[in-house]
Amino acid sequence: MEFKRDVWSLLLVLLLGQLVAFSMAASSFASSLIANLGVDAPLTQSFLAYLLLTLVYVPIVLRRRQKLQIAWYWYLALAFFDVQGNYLVVKAYQYSYITSVTLLDCWTVVWVVMLTWYALGTRYSLWQFVGAGTCVAGLALVLLSDAKSQDEQDPKKIPLLGDALVIAGTVGFAFSNVGEEYCVKKKDRVEVVAMLGLFGLLISTVQILVFERKGLEAVTWSPTMISLFAGFAVAIFVFYTVAPFVLKMSGATLFNLSLLTSDMWAVAIRVLFYQQEINRLYYLAFTVVAIGLIIYSLNDRSSDDETAGSTEAPAQYQQLPIEDNSTRIGSSSGSQERTHKEEVHIC
Repeated sequence: MEFKRDVWSLLLVLLLGQLVAFSMAASSFASSLIANLGVDAPLTQSFLAYLLLTLVYVPIVLRRRQKLQIAWYWYLALAFFDVQGNYLVVKAYQYSYITSVTLLDCWTVVWVVMLTWYALGTRYSLWQFVGAGTCVAGLALVLLSDAKSQDEQDPKKIPLLGDALVIAGTVGFAFSNVGEEYCVKKKDRVEVVAMLGLFGLLISTVQILVFERKGLEAVTWSPTMISLFAGFAVAIFVFYTVAPFVLKMSGATLFNLSLLTSDMWAVAIRVLFYQQEINRLYYLAFTVVAIGLIIYSLNDRSSDDETAGSTEAPAQYQQLPIEDNSTRIGSSSGSQERTHKEEVHIC
């Protein structure tokens, strides 16, 4: 029975991981089609996604009638970085190709390593640095591939500019992902997604009024265009809904490997739907990045365990004064109840 339960749980994680990867590929496909139709409205695309998250998750949080577990200004900062990351990456489809954009998204791993090392004190093994370095080498091949293919297929494209926008967007994703992962593991998942949607909606609304109002007025809202914007919003909604489950059930290992399959779908989309040839360097870059992600992911569990152990010790140490005070004030049974409540609150 236990073996069957493990098999079913593994299949569930694999299914959810592929759902995340498919939603990411679907959002990339919708963005690339919108860009090819001459529409430049990345903030509006994100606005609809955040609106959908807000309509679904904020009522759930309000129904609970509880105070936020995390101060609102932290959610504001988290949403700000997420909005900027989405804006820059979606904007990149105006200048680059879907294959390059989806693969360069892996640059987020590099920034996350640097950010968690400096800000959170996370320590990584030598093999994790080898994996991250391998990914960087593969991403460098993507830049070289785009530099050689510039103006060969679409004179309106500026691949290197699009690649630069993606890399800049991954910085925002790194800050957002690190903050979201911490909040999801330490606090309430529904509250995190709800507040991310709400503040993302407010920030994108302000930026649309300032930067994108004229471009939005020029859009011809045909049934095809409405379907593409709606499809992008639904795909992002599924991504933000399912990703926390995958992170919580399997950690970053299977999550990163699952996202890697979205790059394979991006190649298929570019070949089948756009009838475009792929530079040979891209296949080499894809292989190198795949190897790097596998090396990094296979050695990711040890660092997570070390981080969990390092965070668990201070939490127990902070409970000692509470245990002492409760012992002086009341009986030992009351002390155990207070200690148990405090442990639940910390977790």
